[in-house]
Amino acid sequence: MTDRTALITGASRGLGAALAEALAPGYHIIAVARTTGALEELDDRIKAKGGAATLAPMDVALPEAMQQLCRSIYDRWGGLDLWLHTAAHAAPLSVTSHAAEKDLTKSIDVNVTATGRLIPYVAPLLGQSGRAVFFDDPHAGEKFFSHYGATKAAQIAFARSWQAETARTGPHIDIVEPRPMPTAIRARFFPGEDRTALTPCQEEAQRIVGALGLAD
Repeated sequence: MTDRTALITGASRGLGAALAEALAPGYHIIAVARTTGALEELDDRIKAKGGAATLAPMDVALPEAMQQLCRSIYDRWGGLDLWLHTAAHAAPLSVTSHAAEKDLTKSIDVNVTATGRLIPYVAPLLGQSGRAVFFDDPHAGEKFFSHYGATKAAQIAFARSWQAETARTGPHIDIVEPRPMPTAIRARFFPGEDRTALTPCQEEAQRIVGALGLAD
């Protein structure tokens, strides 16, 4: 039984789920996502590896839910060792002048507002010795990517500011640009792409965990 804890926001599928499996059983995984069934399947895979997880079927865009989650983490473990923020909303690709306002609102809520809110919530749990990892996917300024590109860039801007502010004091902040993977988000963006040429999520998760020394 490990006493190290890893919070993964956006853990139900794709890179988030693969990172949860790559980190178990070295960490107790706190898995956050909206899809209960996918979290339960992740839990089964983690248990099969000898690990343990706490499932939190929540929407990261709801402040009350995130406040409750962070309070529960503090009450149970007293803090966190690691936070990996993979949660993102991928608005449909669209000509900027015809993009739907509802998609912009959701993109801002999940990619920007939730990140800006979660950092102050999670920072006290990480303290000076913890670590947070953010995942860049740069599409800002590309045609048809206006909502996703702009809000994802804003999310990473939060992370870069936090990284600069804590360089001497901690927690340690990493920003990683994963290799292209056959995720549901990428399938929406590039529906005709040859997915066999992409890096499997599990392989990329293992590479990231190794490159950052998270399994040490």
